[in-house]
Amino acid sequence: MASRNFIHSGRKIIAIGRNFSEHAKELGNAVPKSPFFFLKPTSSFISNGQAIEVPKGCEVHHEVELGVVIGKDGRDISAKDAHHHIAGYTLALDMTARNLQDQAKKAGLPWSAAKGYDTFTPVGEFIAKDAIQDTNDVDLSLKIDGVTKQNGNTRDMIFKIPSLIEYVSTIMKLQEGDVILTGTPAGVGRVLPGETVTCELASKGKIVSQLRFPVIDRPNKA
Repeated sequence: MASRNFIHSGRKIIAIGRNFSEHAKELGNAVPKSPFFFLKPTSSFISNGQAIEVPKGCEVHHEVELGVVIGKDGRDISAKDAHHHIAGYTLALDMTARNLQDQAKKAGLPWSAAKGYDTFTPVGEFIAKDAIQDTNDVDLSLKIDGVTKQNGNTRDMIFKIPSLIEYVSTIMKLQEGDVILTGTPAGVGRVLPGETVTCELASKGKIVSQLRFPVIDRPNKA
């Protein structure tokens, strides 16, 4: 089964887009009728305390998310059997170069560059399944320098985790160590070098995970 070392051996990062209607609306996007996703490189992973880098010329935005860690391989998984394929969870950020994403959307191009920079998938520790009583009632919050920017709950997800696993597994095999990022609540915004991003995941009022990431300029190649 996937363990707390999943960050070092993750196979795929599957990120669900526009899974909170208010987030879709704040960016001027239509609310989706069915799930859609994009892939992020595993080289974008960083762990708690490491720095988020802002590449030159990029307007980088934060998106706090609940991540699902896959613990059992499967293809064409039914929603009712999805829980058998979940090892646990993690608190994560899907960092986005918003200006590049906007350009890609206008041109009908993929989002890979906007989502794929190094350090663009900060993640926390592995969270055991039984630490989250109800995945439809998870509080997600994010602060920049102590000021709350995002504060939402997974009850507002358009497509729930079993449905997401069912959908993705009809397209590609889910493998142990894969991570599914399930979408972000409203309130996304820019991060700047010198700031500190903190985020928190709570279940039934109990804090399960807390993360802290300093933000820096992407260093020049030595």
